[in-house]
Amino acid sequence: MAESIALKRAPRKLPDAKKSISWLDFQRRYLRREDTYKYEWVNGFVEKAPRSMNQDQYYILDNLTALLDQLRTNNPALGRFYAEADTFFLENIHRRPDIAYFSAEQRSNMAYGQKEKPDFVIEIISTYDTINRVVKKMQDYRAAKVKVVWHIYPELKEVHVYQGENMTICSGEVKCSAATVIPHFELTADLIFQKPVQTENIQ
Repeated sequence: MAESIALKRAPRKLPDAKKSISWLDFQRRYLRREDTYKYEWVNGFVEKAPRSMNQDQYYILDNLTALLDQLRTNNPALGRFYAEADTFFLENIHRRPDIAYFSAEQRSNMAYGQKEKPDFVIEIISTYDTINRVVKKMQDYRAAKVKVVWHIYPELKEVHVYQGENMTICSGEVKCSAATVIPHFELTADLIFQKPVQTENIQ
């Protein structure tokens, strides 16, 4: 009797396969979500990954910004760095680079609703990043003709500098350059990974 009942029982419904969503749905459900993950919209599908840049890595952005601010004293037209800026690199490729450089002209255009693509992108590669995800994002940046991409590896104290199909590994006193996008923007890997002097906690 038990066997006959089991045979008549409806088969268990499997979870739905990953479904595509529209950009409007992505904006409503994910764009302003505040948690420990980064959400990107790629060819209609949501990509979710842990945030790459932690608080203990903000000093890297500070070091890069310090050089950019110094260069701006002689060239006020230079742009600025932005962390995790929502950016369309291709029509259906929305990414949130860890750090992106937008020129002064681009920032002006963005204020009036024009979508702009950065020519210089930086990704902080963490232990949570899989090689397939890193390569896939790099393919998107190449397809969008991003001129310079830096992959910064804090644990290895290395920076991989990509310009088109060419890649240079920077470590120690080797200079990392983005001069093709920001004139004179280059600094050694040691300076990129230089941490500030730790101050004593005030009780």
